[in-house]
Amino acid sequence: MADSPAPAPRPEPDGRPSDASLVERVSAGDRGAFGELYDRYARPAYSLARRICVDPDLAEDVVQEAFLALWRNPAGYDRARGGFGTWLMTVVHHRAVDAVRRENTQRRRNVPLTDEASERNVPPADGADHAALTGVVGAEVREALKRLPEDQRQVIALAYLGGYTQIEVAALTGIPLGTVKSRTFAAIRRLRTSLRSVWAGETGGETTGAHR
Repeated sequence: MADSPAPAPRPEPDGRPSDASLVERVSAGDRGAFGELYDRYARPAYSLARRICVDPDLAEDVVQEAFLALWRNPAGYDRARGGFGTWLMTVVHHRAVDAVRRENTQRRRNVPLTDEASERNVPPADGADHAALTGVVGAEVREALKRLPEDQRQVIALAYLGGYTQIEVAALTGIPLGTVKSRTFAAIRRLRTSLRSVWAGETGGETTGAHR
């Protein structure tokens, strides 16, 4: 059975053109439509990039790269899979994370190599074992996030990775606030179940059985 066609883009309640219709115009090379999308989303995009990158210049570069990607390939946004705001914030998030990784890699390359023998003689700092455990738990959390349904992963990513309030998530995604809350609750419940063994291992508790 063929997939149902995506619904036609509807104008915003205030009469402005919808995001989807603006993207269609961008596909035809309409710079005015591109400018309108930029005006709508540049500020929240920069806010998200700044939270991840910290450095304001790096965050600005990330936002410019994300919008340049839209201009070069507007077909990268598929409105059948969700709102434009969610898609753009996902692009910004990925690019910001990549930018931070590149900066960290470059910084490590510029740090002089230390003598391995002297490093071996330095006792581990207090809490080193906890830092290692935190890294493992972080990896487990990322894997658990990947296993969430797409709709739940979107709201969790915007709320907890992007730092947006639930009201802001609702505005960015076009999803009713009540739905955002219910998806967030369901996602957290799934994450608790997925990560129960990790948390039990960290605290020395049992990994099976009901809580008493």
